[in-house]
Amino acid sequence: MKHLLGPYRVWVFLFLIILIVVEAIWSWRRDRENYDLKESLTNTSILAGYITSKIVTAAYQLAILTFFSSFAFYHFQPGISAIILSFLATDFLYYWYHRASHTIQFFWAFHVVHHSSTSMNLTAAYRINWFSAFITPYFFIPAALLGLPPLYIAISVSLNLLYQFFMHTEAVGKIPLIEGIIDTPSAHRVHHGSNAAYIDKNYGGVFMIWDRLFGTYQPETEPVKYGITTGFVSYNPFKLIFHGFGDLVKGKINYKG
Repeated sequence: MKHLLGPYRVWVFLFLIILIVVEAIWSWRRDRENYDLKESLTNTSILAGYITSKIVTAAYQLAILTFFSSFAFYHFQPGISAIILSFLATDFLYYWYHRASHTIQFFWAFHVVHHSSTSMNLTAAYRINWFSAFITPYFFIPAALLGLPPLYIAISVSLNLLYQFFMHTEAVGKIPLIEGIIDTPSAHRVHHGSNAAYIDKNYGGVFMIWDRLFGTYQPETEPVKYGITTGFVSYNPFKLIFHGFGDLVKGKINYKG
């Protein structure tokens, strides 16, 4: 994966930074207050820790997929068909991973940091728990057992998360024709809402067809209230990362929904 994505990583990162700057200017010019300085710095700190965790656990994640791939009865040969199947399979499995992260307290302990932001902007996209990399690959074992190349699975998951970066914005309204088919900023705003009508909706990473099939799709019909139902947590990145685990140890059932 490093060999395939390495040459483009810097350019992708710079492109994302440019988009964040453009969105911040857009927010400022329209007095939208999408960006809070303290929260943006918090998001940046969490991102730095997440990048570090990804580097540390990359081999571990690929090793798990490779191990379970050895039990597959059939192995897809590298090629376009394997790439497409890997992307579809991982998106389907991501739906269930994401759904479990909202409905099972243990997984919510990892995921709650992502929903603790009280505003929606691109910097909130990678407000991801530093320890989530230790549990993520287990949800994609079925794809490895199907015989899909572990490297393709890992790349598909990375592309899925990269796509979702663009969904964390209020700068884009509803997009005709594709709403309810693929994930859009409107659909993802709903997912981040703590409104009663929006809780536990729109889990899809790229495609919304899974939400439609399993009854969790909800279009954006009212202004979104961001954050978790228990309210503001902290600007301290360490408290944000660990407070879900603290609730888990205390036996508190407080996942959104």
